Amino acid sequence: MFIIPVLDIKDGLVVHARMGMRDRYKPIETPLSPEPTLGRVASGLRRVHPFRSFYVADLDAIERRAPPIAAAEALSQLQPPADVWLDAGCFTVAEVERVLGAERTSCVLGSESQTGPEVLRLLNAHARLILSLDFREDAFMGPPAVLEGPALWPARVIVMTLGRVGARLGPDFDRLRAIKAVAGSRQVIAAGGVRDADDLRRLDAMGIAGALVATALHNGSLRGDEIAALASNTGEP
Repeated sequence: MFIIPVLDIKDGLVVHARMGMRDRYKPIETPLSPEPTLGRVASGLRRVHPFRSFYVADLDAIERRAPPIAAAEALSQLQPPADVWLDAGCFTVAEVERVLGAERTSCVLGSESQTGPEVLRLLNAHARLILSLDFREDAFMGPPAVLEGPALWPARVIVMTLGRVGARLGPDFDRLRAIKAVAGSRQVIAAGGVRDADDLRRLDAMGIAGALVATALHNGSLRGDEIAALASNTGEP
């Protein structure tokens, strides 16, 4: 399976995300970087493992306080270059196409930002479109037609359980199993709650293709050799 580190951006800095309570997010304090800037934290994560891809949740763009591709551009100086999975709150075809027009950038279409299934209907075949099915507790965040229409889903689907983000509660295994059961051949990616390599191995055994991880990388509970062993099974995206 593949593991992708998460960078949450607020006020231009990497923040510690916890349980989706965005008003409480503070700049991250991590042994991997002396400061919470995007480039420095990404470089620190690469000292754990040579990650080829990063997931970026740009809260400034989601809240319409920054251009949708600003964070991806900020990572463009990394060497070797990185692929970026960018959630910038896009909800129109034009916004999604702008993100997809950026080099090495995939557009994460967050269900919480959608007003209906129209963008999925038009763009779901694009190789760099990723759908994030967002949940808070038991509630789906987004139009019901998005959750209830797996035929509209693109090739990669993130299952984001916000209440588990940064909370060390473990992944939402039951929900992931339910989504995988209707996802067909699509890759299902876990987000929220990964604590360590044991969680990742359990996800791998379930057929989950990948996981988004943040806290476990910063606190050292997920090591580079463990990531390498898991990534060797199927390769990274």
